[in-house]
Amino acid sequence: MRNLGKDIYVMRKNLDGGLLHAMHAFLKVIDSGSFTAAAEQMDLTTAQVSRLISELESRLGVKLMQRSTRQHALTDIGALYAERCRQVLSIIDEAESEATGTATKPKGRLRILSMASFGHYYISPVMAKFCQSYPDLTVEYRTSQNTPDILGKGIDVSLYLTESLTDSRFVSRRIGTIFSVLCASPAYLAKHGTPNSPEDLYNHACLRLVNPSITPEWHLINEKGGFHEISTSGQIVADTPELLLDVVQQDMGIALLPMFSVIEAVRAGRLCHVLPDWRSPDIGVYTLLPSRDYIDAKTRAWLDWVEQYISPKIKSDTSYFYQLTHTE
Repeated sequence: MRNLGKDIYVMRKNLDGGLLHAMHAFLKVIDSGSFTAAAEQMDLTTAQVSRLISELESRLGVKLMQRSTRQHALTDIGALYAERCRQVLSIIDEAESEATGTATKPKGRLRILSMASFGHYYISPVMAKFCQSYPDLTVEYRTSQNTPDILGKGIDVSLYLTESLTDSRFVSRRIGTIFSVLCASPAYLAKHGTPNSPEDLYNHACLRLVNPSITPEWHLINEKGGFHEISTSGQIVADTPELLLDVVQQDMGIALLPMFSVIEAVRAGRLCHVLPDWRSPDIGVYTLLPSRDYIDAKTRAWLDWVEQYISPKIKSDTSYFYQLTHTE
């Protein structure tokens, strides 16, 4: 008996060649930033991708991009052509999804990127249930503290924390708001005293969290419109909250940490909420998608999961510290 699935796969691969294949390669080079990255994503060699672009330019009789050994740049006509290619391929993707049923049934490989600490507290607890709900999905989860390179890495959706989102290449949606709070262990405060104002922090060991989503200085605000910028100089600097959370519980000093990373320690009494009237400015939590009109079923399923399970948890954790502030 013939293997029908294999025959369909072979026919699909045969149809992937030609003009549409070259258009797809052209957009991959633009979105990934290099011929090498595009080749890796398409399972081709760099020379093959380069030849596809050259053949496309020969067909059109125009130069789509200026190329050197290290960089490339779109020509004006190349930019216009790229936009048309996106529209054409988006329509084709949508038509094929509707025809094969993937428009309503999530399947395939879903690539998710998140900042490590946020993922540990919010994504890890819901991942198993998500995968159990969509058995035809394979999830590839990655972490990064830097601005997400979702175009170059082929990421479907990223969750990113920042005070200000300025990159217009992405489709973004704000799914929540967090902030950072000051904490110290009861033993540290018993030995060194409890600060009564932001100025008192200069007399304390301040443990600093530094990563691309926050400023190196401590910016503190209160509900009355007050603002303080504290330039700290503590003994420990880290780019993830987990290390500082450990050492602050070992009586090493005061840390300004994302509220989700300290909430359990505060509830359990292992840490004290210091200067409860003061906190960091709001930090937005965003989902980021590549700039495209069509969102496939697997990505939509994850976005719905985020809205159903992660957004309410963020709101609940934020409310806890708001309530704590008004009762202390």
